[in-house]
Amino acid sequence: MSKETQRTAVFGGGCFWCTEATFEMLKGVHSVIPGYAGGSSLNPTYEAVCGGTTGHAEVIKIEFDPGVITYEDLLTVFFSVHDPTTPNRQGNDVGTQYRSIILYTNEEQKQQAEQFIQKLQNKEFTGRLIVTEVRPLEHFYEAENYHHHYFKNNPEKAYCQLVIDPKVTKLKKRFGELVK
Repeated sequence: MSKETQRTAVFGGGCFWCTEATFEMLKGVHSVIPGYAGGSSLNPTYEAVCGGTTGHAEVIKIEFDPGVITYEDLLTVFFSVHDPTTPNRQGNDVGTQYRSIILYTNEEQKQQAEQFIQKLQNKEFTGRLIVTEVRPLEHFYEAENYHHHYFKNNPEKAYCQLVIDPKVTKLKKRFGELVK
């Protein structure tokens, strides 16, 4: 795949260990990098982000081939593997760093994300407000190395077994045609 055909998407849907594990499984996704974005602090660390003072969310940067998987497919998976109606939390993970956020890299992504949210709001989430932020990507800060491929490298950890594995199983069942 050439650099010209590669695209970038940045999503935050709670803990980046969960979103990284699910998006790494998708056809056409060439890399998933956990990191921090959406805040104001320069060069944030995991500890600072978890402290809630940076304004950053835990996010993933996805490099994908739009000839294999579309941005809309990525949005579909994103909204299926987290709850976009809970402000500043996903399950037991609580804080602004776990908020639902889409950081677009161009106006087309912005429009697609906003239209997708409106469609979901009217169809699937009637009565519950979708709180996903849609903002431009200003800076992405890559997470520390030990966060990369966390699920793959730590399958025996309780968090992986109890939180991430059910999301991976759900993804395989619901979107088998998109899985590598």
